[in-house]
Amino acid sequence: MAEHRVIDARGSFCPGPLMELIAAMKKSAVGDTFELLSTDDGSAKDVPEWVNKVGHAINRTERDAEGVWHIVVQKMK
Repeated sequence: MAEHRVIDARGSFCPGPLMELIAAMKKSAVGDTFELLSTDDGSAKDVPEWVNKVGHAINRTERDAEGVWHIVVQKMK
């Protein structure tokens, strides 16, 4: 059964949030989803670029009222 994990990278600056996501994904199974929380605006650009480059999927990207990015990624391979 696929797991959903939250990676709280708020307060971390580029490339920190992306590196935390990559580390978590390396230890996970295909089908798992990750919700990356980031206050770094660069994450909204960098994470989707990396995800598309390596063949995973972006399920959702949105910024909440507090300025936190919620980027949901699914591991595809």
